[in-house]
Parts: sequence; structure tokens; C-alpha cells
Amino acid sequence: MSSASSSPIPDPTPSPEVIEAAAAAWLSLRDRGMSASETAEFMRWLQQDPQHPAIFTELDSVWKDFDRLGTVPAPAPEPAAAAPDADLLAPRVRTRSHRPLAWSAVGLAAAAAIVLLTVVQIRTPRHTAETAVGAFQKFDLPDGSVAQLNTDSAIDTAFTATERRVRIVRGEVFFTVTKDPARPFIVTSGPVAVRAVGTAFNVHQRGNAVEVLVTEGRVRVNDTRLGRSLLPASPTAAEAPLLVAGERAFVAERAPGSAPELATVAKVDPSAIQRALAWQERRLEFDAAPLAEVVAEFNRYNRRQLVIANAALAAKRFSGTFRADSYEPFVRLLEDDFGVTVSRGPSEITLRATR
Repeated sequence: MSSASSSPIPDPTPSPEVIEAAAAAWLSLRDRGMSASETAEFMRWLQQDPQHPAIFTELDSVWKDFDRLGTVPAPAPEPAAAAPDADLLAPRVRTRSHRPLAWSAVGLAAAAAIVLLTVVQIRTPRHTAETAVGAFQKFDLPDGSVAQLNTDSAIDTAFTATERRVRIVRGEVFFTVTKDPARPFIVTSGPVAVRAVGTAFNVHQRGNAVEVLVTEGRVRVNDTRLGRSLLPASPTAAEAPLLVAGERAFVAERAPGSAPELATVAKVDPSAIQRALAWQERRLEFDAAPLAEVVAEFNRYNRRQLVIANAALAAKRFSGTFRADSYEPFVRLLEDDFGVTVSRGPSEITLRATR
């Protein structure tokens, strides 16, 4: 999908055969019994195209006919000399022939194979939206809110009549939330749950840590499992603390799967917010940042990785603005102006201090 568009580009229209195969898979899942997540996915599939419910209903009717045929007792064998009555057979032949989806035994076997394949595909985890390394996407949510996904990011969504939930599977996402007091907007990222009504904020999943930056409004930052606030409370405050515009919270886990530590909260000036969100314009901005941090950011957006060979070089600080998906200008700058020796390999570029 193109990151420059305001909404995802729709997939090419699938063929009727593909829709029939998907409908057959959903029928199989329905008869087995669907989980809550499968039910939500099924409802989304029905709403994607007017053909989906029509073909699903038609196929359901055909399968019910097959079930009824299976319950009709077999006729008693007739004497060998008795000839079959063509008039008795004709109505049954005519009834079967007018069905639009009357399948032969071979066709049923092929359809069964397609159904099994499609069921496997449906059960394979699929995310509501995701980006590859170096890609960006602006994704419109069902309530009018917007999620902007940075490089190598993925989200899952679950919207109901009482709440709106988004789970960050990986990466970094900026949310612009449509105000709806009756349906709180909740973003979970590992052990952290960010709760908002109408606001704008950025959530960055960094290994075992989560960073939340609020640019508009205010949010609650809670423990996903226990529901308690992860923000430091004021001794005089009567209500749970809030993270407000211009503040950033950093929450770390002591170990994977353990309870998160209390968040570290800091004020962020406008220039720092601009640098933190420069990725929305495909830029990386640095202000006296260690080379190790600069390289780590470039590596998020490019498959060919930068490697620092000297600890002293990693600590040197750099400032500037660069394209996120183009590291070569920065590498040439290191070569030409900072005496860095560069060795280029097929999958990585090694940086060494010459002195």
C-alpha cells in the first residue's frame, strides 16, 4: 500500500472462485464454532464486498441441500428384470440440474481441497495493517481515527459498540483519535495500555520497553494486566495521573513477561517532538546524538545494516537531517568530513575510525 495516500489502496477484485473458496472456509468455521476474533474477522469479510454475503448465502443453501440428500433413505433394490421408471427419475434430475452450484464428485473433492487451504490461510495470523522495513502506511480506522505506521510495524484492531482497541504487534505508530467519550480508545503495546478519548500520541515499542509521546490532549498509561497506572502519582492528586501534551513516558519491563516498572516521565520541547516525529515525513533528525544512536535509527529503515567497529567512534556525536531510507549521503559525509573508513559488504557497511 502506498504510504502517501490518505487511505489504503484496495486489493484487486478477487475472482468468484476465490470468493467461493473463502465462503466455503467461513462455512466450515461457522459449523465448527468461531472464536470472538474469528467472528469479528468474518463480519469484516462480509462487509468488504456485496458479493461476499450473496455468495456465502448461496453456498450455505447448497450445503444444506447436500445435507438433506444425505438423510434420504436409500431406495430398496428393485428386481433385476424391472426397468426403471423414467418419469419417476425425471423430476429428481430436473431438480438437481437447475442449481447454479451443482458440483460433480471431482468438483467436490477439489472444493474440499480449496476449503482446507483457505481455512489454513484464515487461521494464519493476519494483522489489520503492517509495514515492511523501510515502508510507511497511513491507515484509516473504522471510527474515523487514523493510525500512521512507521517502518516494520504492525497492528491488530478490535472495535465494538463500547470500546475501540488497537494492539501494537511491533514497531511504532502515531494515532490521531476521533473523540467519542462513550467508546474509549485503548492502545496496548506489550505490558502497557494507553487509554484516550480524543487526542494524538505516538507509541514506540522498543524491545522490552515502550515509549509514549503525547502531542495533543491527554492519556492514561496503565499496566495491561493489572490495570494500575504506570505514571508517577502526585502526593496531593485525588485522581489517577495523566500524561499530557508535551510529555513523554518511558516504561521498561524488568524481564520479558514481568510486571513493568513505573514510567519515567519527562517534558519534551517542540523541537524534540519535531525530531521524534520526523519519520512521518521520511526524515531522520539528530541533535548532537551519539553515532551509535544515529546508526540504530538508520538500521530501522534499511535492510543493509551499518556496523560501527570502534567504541570511540560510536560515542562521537552528530547533528543533521537525512532521508530515513537513504544512508549513503550520511556514509559519504563520514568518509569525507570525519575521517571514517568505510568497508562495504553485501549486507552491511562497516564504519571504522582511521585514527
